[in-house]
Parts: sequence; C-alpha cells; structure tokens
Amino acid sequence: MTNIEIRARAIYSSLSPVEKQVADYFLDNIHQVFSMPIARLAREAGVSQVAWVRFCKTIGFEGLKDLKKRLYAELNETAGGREADTVEQIYADIKDPSTIRQTVQTICLSSVQAIEETEKILDEGVLEQAVQLLLQADSIKLFGVGASALVAEDFYGKLLRIGKNVFFSKDIHIQLTYGATLTGRDAAVFFSDSGTTREMLELMELAGKHKCPTISVTRFSKNPLARKAQCALYTSSPEIYRRSGAMSSRIAQLIMVDILFTIIANRDYHNVRQMLEDSYESCASHKTSG
Repeated sequence: MTNIEIRARAIYSSLSPVEKQVADYFLDNIHQVFSMPIARLAREAGVSQVAWVRFCKTIGFEGLKDLKKRLYAELNETAGGREADTVEQIYADIKDPSTIRQTVQTICLSSVQAIEETEKILDEGVLEQAVQLLLQADSIKLFGVGASALVAEDFYGKLLRIGKNVFFSKDIHIQLTYGATLTGRDAAVFFSDSGTTREMLELMELAGKHKCPTISVTRFSKNPLARKAQCALYTSSPEIYRRSGAMSSRIAQLIMVDILFTIIANRDYHNVRQMLEDSYESCASHKTSG
C-alpha cells in the first residue's frame, strides 16, 4: 500500500461527503489516477474539479499535479520491491470468535502495520522542527489522558534519563496547572490519538495563550489538536476504536516517542552517553542476580 493510500484511508472518516466520493474513486482506481487529466477524473468520480484539488490538499499535497507525481513514484517503488504479505489482516471486534493463534496473529499484524504506516507518512521536516523546539526549551511539559497518558509517561521517563527538565503527571488537574504556567521558553507536547480529546484542546488553548511552542502527536486526520499545534506529528493505525481500545494506536505513538528521543539523544551524544550510564547504574543494584 502506498503512503498516499494510507493517508486517504486514515483521514476518510473526517472527509466531507463530496471528498469521500473523490476518495472512493481514488482508492478504487489507484493505478489509473496518475494518467488521467483532472477533467476526466472529475467526470468519472461525479464531482467537480475543485473537489479533486480540495481532496489533494486535505491529504497533504499542493494539488493534483503534486499528488500524481508522488503517486507515480510510489507505485513504481512498490512494483520494484517486495510485495506486502497477502495474509488478510482482520481488525475485527474483539467479540468475534477466534482461536488463540488467530488472536495472536491479528494483534501482531496490527502492531506491525501501525509501525510501517507511521513510518511512511512521517514528515521529516516537521520532525526536525519538533526536535529543535524540544532541544531549545527551558522545560518540556507533556500532556495526555487515558492510553495517551501511558505514552506521555514513557517519554517522560526517557527524557529524565538524559537530564531534560521535563514534567508530567497523570492527574489532569496537575496537567492543567502545568498548562496555566507555560511560557514562551517552554515546549508543550500533546498526545491524543483522535486529536479531539476535550482536555487536550483546553490545554492547547492555554499553551497558545502563553505563546508556548506546541507539538501534537495524533493519528493522521483533520483534527483540531493538530491544526492548532505548531508542529503536527502524525501516526497511523488500523484500529477499531470503539471496541478494541487503544492497541495499535498506542504502539504507533510509542514509536513516535522512540524516534523523538533517539534523535534528541543523538544530537548531544557525548553528554547523554554518560547520563544514560549513570542512570543505568543507579538502578542496577535493585536487580536480582537470578
């Protein structure tokens, strides 16, 4: 599956009815789109030419010409490389009957797909910008609730190990206190898979009020948290949110945390190496010999 297909599928639920018509045609005719003029595409999909341009911009391209150029390159790359496994990946309700083996395969395949698709849609320019904000900040405040709080806590622990002035609490009242005391010298990182969590949006407003640089980590969609963030980092996961809960989406967010942490640590490797060794030694005495 191409990067562009991943984007279109990820954002599908948030598209307007007309944009969904364009997306349906695009996804059903992926190998023909790059060779067809916009007038014919509009006629075939039953929409206006403007709708095609709007769809292209919604999934991150300047217009149809830009999308076609990228699509052509990706289709050629896919054709020349290893094809994806043909095993059907069923991300079904957890109530569906299945064997232990089927359950294991479904969960593992879901996690693998989340990692691969997140890598494909990652914007290196935005990632670099986010890293610079974190490196330059006097302090880093992390925000997230529910499963996203677990991801924020993981990032918190990693940044502590390399001496960063970082703050996080699962208590939403403490998070609101952090939000109220943000400054332009801090950096605020918001974790929310949907990008629509009310608490995160409220905290994002506080960050904006205090002119604090902001980074969001959400799944690829037209969500309000990403729109308001200075740097919007996107993940992708094939999840049925209402029933199966945060499974592959949490894995995708954790991968983003690992990427951010590794780049930050690499930029200050000589100092960080000693900090990592010291933090390891401080905990080593608490391990048993087996």
